[in-house]
Amino acid sequence: MRPEPRAWDIEGPVQAEVFVVWLHGQRIELTGPCGAAPWLLELGHADHPVEVVDRIVRDQLGEPLLVHSTSWRRDREAVILSFVVVIGAELVAAMESLPVERVELARSEATAAPRTIAHGQVLEHALRHLAWLSTDDTVVAAILSPDWRAALSRYTPEPFRALG
Repeated sequence: MRPEPRAWDIEGPVQAEVFVVWLHGQRIELTGPCGAAPWLLELGHADHPVEVVDRIVRDQLGEPLLVHSTSWRRDREAVILSFVVVIGAELVAAMESLPVERVELARSEATAAPRTIAHGQVLEHALRHLAWLSTDDTVVAAILSPDWRAALSRYTPEPFRALG
């Protein structure tokens, strides 16, 4: 006879970590209300994360081109849901903006998460994910301009590289 599986639940806060990016010429830049840093939003117990991120971006910045969840992790005593939000150049206005620099991904073990994950690594993962979607997902491909797809082409997705 098998033992009953243990019930589990997520306790503690859930936060959305929002990376607002835009295309400055041929260069992807990070911007947002927090400057060139991720924007952290607290999510309520019953909130749908994508809807909250979309609504707050619309309210604070204007209509985004794309809102996409890319990863999650446990940090700062919360579950962190990471989002990449693509906006048009017209929405940047006076917000601080810096070019996105390439970084090495945070690598995990086969059954364990990386010990530390820096913001730049989360954004690197998000842009690689977006690069893959721009060629594989018809909705994303239709939303992103040829200039966006060209900028993302430098982000070669590398699924399962660490396991190879």
